[in-house]
Amino acid sequence: MTKCTTNFFIYNRWIIVFLILTIFGCQHSKKINRDSDVFRYNEHKNISGLDPAFAKDNADIWAVHQLFNGLVQMDNDMNIIPCIATSWSISETGTRYTFKLRKDVLYHPHEQFGVGKTRPVTADDFVYSFQRLSDPKVASPGGWVLGTVDNYKAINKSTFEIKLKYPFPAFLGLLSMKYFSVVPKEIVEFYGPSFRANPIGTGPFKFKYWSENNKLVFRKHKQYFEVDKDGKKLPHLEAIAITFLPDKQSEYLQFVQGNLDFVSGLDASYKDDILTPKGELNPKYAAQVQMLRSPYLNTEYLGFFMPSETSEVESALIRQAINYGFDRKKMMVYLRNGIGIPAHGGFIPKGLPGYNDTIGYTYQPEKAKALVREYKTLSKNPAPTITITTNENYLNFCEYIQRALLDIGLTVEIEVMPASALKTAKANGKLDVFRASWVADYPDAENYLSLFYSENFTPNGPNYTHFKNDKFDQLYRRSLSESDTKTRLELYKKMDQIVIQKAPVVVLFYDEVLRFVQKNISGLGINPTNLLEIKNVQKN
Repeated sequence: MTKCTTNFFIYNRWIIVFLILTIFGCQHSKKINRDSDVFRYNEHKNISGLDPAFAKDNADIWAVHQLFNGLVQMDNDMNIIPCIATSWSISETGTRYTFKLRKDVLYHPHEQFGVGKTRPVTADDFVYSFQRLSDPKVASPGGWVLGTVDNYKAINKSTFEIKLKYPFPAFLGLLSMKYFSVVPKEIVEFYGPSFRANPIGTGPFKFKYWSENNKLVFRKHKQYFEVDKDGKKLPHLEAIAITFLPDKQSEYLQFVQGNLDFVSGLDASYKDDILTPKGELNPKYAAQVQMLRSPYLNTEYLGFFMPSETSEVESALIRQAINYGFDRKKMMVYLRNGIGIPAHGGFIPKGLPGYNDTIGYTYQPEKAKALVREYKTLSKNPAPTITITTNENYLNFCEYIQRALLDIGLTVEIEVMPASALKTAKANGKLDVFRASWVADYPDAENYLSLFYSENFTPNGPNYTHFKNDKFDQLYRRSLSESDTKTRLELYKKMDQIVIQKAPVVVLFYDEVLRFVQKNISGLGINPTNLLEIKNVQKN
């Protein structure tokens, strides 16, 4: 081989190496760019479905919120603002709501739409979406939200009217719930029950891929109708990637390693690493993490299934003894580093009109012991025992209560089950005592009191305890038609007092929203309902 030929091969070999490096370098650069346009979070509770008619807990609501829109929405200050409806009017009687709809709201593309593969939302879509909520074949757990609605109709393509049975001042807030999201009839009927895994909506992101319990991916909806405060089209990011690591510790480790963009809430597995004993961000994370903290309209509680055949659960003496039998203030310091407010009021959380801090239970161990002794005498049961069912994330709270109640003469057994199994068992009345929480769907105390209205029994409503009290029901119905704010708040307080006296629940604490966010994230924000709003998020 000649020297010239040798040089030619050497020269070409280096060209090939250069091209390979360039190609891989470009691919790596593109990967970095793609990663910088993806918002990544973990959902340890799993997601049961992506149909808004079934969006009844936070995990589902967070995901559904990215895919669907309704007539109105709630901002970070809990004000009701336009969404698909540009404006609305309310009749003098307070019973007729007329909504004017935007004409530029398009569904996510799908072959079933035919030519153009999309179409605009019309008032008929809202008629269909509302009908689904009350359709027994659909069996939506959100059917109860139509309890105040008499009828609804499309006046024309861009005008939708709702008539209520009676004035309900909280109705606009109620409409911000994800149950009221608009869905396209032709797509829902095409997929049938599998619409839960093939959602088509109008939201800032559209469905891309779901490997259940593994990974869920949404992509940017490029024809989305909203813009930010500077007039730029939303959303800013290209995608959302949701993983399903089953425990909070693994989720936290992924966040610390930079593989997740934020974590929400506080867990015993990492609270002492991320927070100081005073509830401030650990200085070692100051360069990497920003901490967002806000009041949270979330009441954490233990619920009793009132029709239970267990003597201890049936007894108001035992239920009240449990309420008196442990120190909530110490519980918050030891288990939550001071994050959250000890519940010495009613079920209505601090921050909502109607909250009353004088009606709740305080730590009175002697009174608790006396109630247990009285129960033992009346029931002739010398060793009262209850079983609390919880998930892994709240085991430490239940163990704290278990130790405290042993001192008042009550034995507590704890059963731990996965969050999804707990949710199902709770909804079907299979548990005597269960750990639960209620996050406000809309900023009105009626939302909390609806958990104790007898016509809202699960699985068709939010009354998990199956509490029934005629006086409460009477006051609740009266409050729904009371237009005077002051009078309505007084009714709320009376209802809350009945709940506390009858003790179908043990209110533990009123939570705070706590978010730990990577420093390169902006626009995430925080709100008292802990709604995850990603459309405004940017990554630097």
